Amino acid sequence: MATEIDELIEQLKTTSVSAGNSQTTNLLCEISATKDPKLFDKHELADCFLELTQCEDTNVRKEAAKCIAEITKSEVQRKKFTKRDIIAAFLDCLRQVPTPDGSMELPIQICRALGNICYLNDEARDLILELEGDAVLLQLLDIASIEDVANAAQFIKVRGGLLSNYLLGGEGLAKRAMELGVMKKLQAMIATGASNVEVHEDLLLNTLPLLSILTENVADLNFEATLNIQLSRILAASTNPDLAEMCLELLHYQAESDEVKLLLAKDGLCETIYNLLEKYKTLASTSEARALMKLACELIVLILTGDESMHYLYTTTLLKNMVDWLDSSDIDLLTTGVLALGNFARTDSHCIYFVEQQTMNKLLEVLAKNNGVKDDVRLQHALLSALRNLVIPKPNKNAVIQAGLVQTILPMLEIHQPPVVFKLLGTLRMTVDGQEKLALELLKNKTLIEQLVHWSKSSDYAGVTGESLRLMAWLIKHAYLSKIAYALPRKGDAPAEQIADRIPLTQDYDRTSLSQFLANEGTVEAMVSMLTAQHLVMQNEALIALCILSVVYLSQANQAGQQQAQRLQDELIKYEVGKKLAELISKSSDSMTKEIVENLQNCVNLLKSSEKLVAHLDQHNINELLKSIPILTEYCTL
Repeated sequence: MATEIDELIEQLKTTSVSAGNSQTTNLLCEISATKDPKLFDKHELADCFLELTQCEDTNVRKEAAKCIAEITKSEVQRKKFTKRDIIAAFLDCLRQVPTPDGSMELPIQICRALGNICYLNDEARDLILELEGDAVLLQLLDIASIEDVANAAQFIKVRGGLLSNYLLGGEGLAKRAMELGVMKKLQAMIATGASNVEVHEDLLLNTLPLLSILTENVADLNFEATLNIQLSRILAASTNPDLAEMCLELLHYQAESDEVKLLLAKDGLCETIYNLLEKYKTLASTSEARALMKLACELIVLILTGDESMHYLYTTTLLKNMVDWLDSSDIDLLTTGVLALGNFARTDSHCIYFVEQQTMNKLLEVLAKNNGVKDDVRLQHALLSALRNLVIPKPNKNAVIQAGLVQTILPMLEIHQPPVVFKLLGTLRMTVDGQEKLALELLKNKTLIEQLVHWSKSSDYAGVTGESLRLMAWLIKHAYLSKIAYALPRKGDAPAEQIADRIPLTQDYDRTSLSQFLANEGTVEAMVSMLTAQHLVMQNEALIALCILSVVYLSQANQAGQQQAQRLQDELIKYEVGKKLAELISKSSDSMTKEIVENLQNCVNLLKSSEKLVAHLDQHNINELLKSIPILTEYCTL
């Protein structure tokens, strides 16, 4: 075969165009019919074909361009044909499109040849730019009516391919195209396509990729509202999966804007997607179809992340549709339903409605079936996110607890996927807020506390570490704060130094839950380490927890639990509570709020109920450090 190619090339080079055009075209036809373009790699053909592209005979030029298109499928020949004269000759031809006779055969082959030369070839793209050929290429988009009906579809395809290969050259070429008005041209073409998607399917399939390239290369490219609506309508009308995928990807990018989210919500895009998914869900058996289905589902969820769009869609049929998907056997539809409801549950009124309407119970039923180690992580994460939102409003807490939320999620402690653990802990923390009975029960749950201690020390995921610490602090606070609040000084009370002496002997309460909590190794260490957490809110929560522990076990009035008190003192010293308090003051004093400073003072003075701890705090100069806190200095100088 190689020998035959060599002979053909030799004949072409020795044949004069004037000697007979039929002979030349026959040779060109044989060359272009060669299936392996790499067979031409060793030959120097550019100069020979340059002469042919300038021939007066249109048929010869057409066949020459066709040959170049085939030959330049090889990377080696792409580079060899990257010559200013050849590219200039092609651009001159394209300037004449549409041709006087209306034929698209020559423009098609030139588009093919120039498109292949441009493929992954910045040198060729730069030459086009130098020759101001980008304007010539973009003028091809103005051709709306093609007389050569037989070749119309092929021209639309190769025009799109040429422009795609050129614009893929990067940000500079894309911006230049924007300056030349490419968006206006594309919008006109898409408007034509949207008017009858079935008839203009080829036009859309070869136009939308150009939009995608511009989107990737032009920062913050925002489409006009009419274009976004047209994309939505095309998606609704098309039965072509490739076209649907292009529309979804473009709308995904545009829907990053809250304004576009609301626009698409009002245009009914989410309901359109719901109906399409319901229609085609049984056909999503291939990986490609499943990927397209997920893309559509993700767009519904993305639109719901906007506040205005979420509130609008709450009043539409989409809400019921998403609730219906909680019964779906398809994991992607089920997960989308849960994610959508989690986004709807961003206001107290919506959350209360979901509890009243038993939507919360349906979510719990789904979680009960999917709370194991082997179940879908994305679904678990979505369920916990939704339930966390539902449990935030105070009127909901008791109903959600009674419905079995805690019993359903506690088995998930065996799951060690960080995103799931993070949501699990956050959901539990929101649930115990103000729920003394539940907090007392969970403090006694050895499995839970041991796991929290483990995660607070060993997780590589900062969110899990933080939530583990916070949940322990919240359990202590909500189980015991109401019981020991009498011991904490309030505005106008006697000096804080007298706290220990002011605790009356008559106050008593069950310390069993807290004692069982402290019996777990690492709990005191966790609360002490939390004092130097990165966030002020966590530092404050640690101070409150330590205040409660101090009142319950270290106060002079407390005659019970002496052994526990001794152990607490020893552990506080072992884990250097004084050093941690000193670090807290040194690093955070400038940003401390009045509340944190008051809790810090309370904590220090409560710790002083123990003589051992007085000496320990003195070693770390806590009294002097307290005086250096700016907010206290301001009070003193008023």
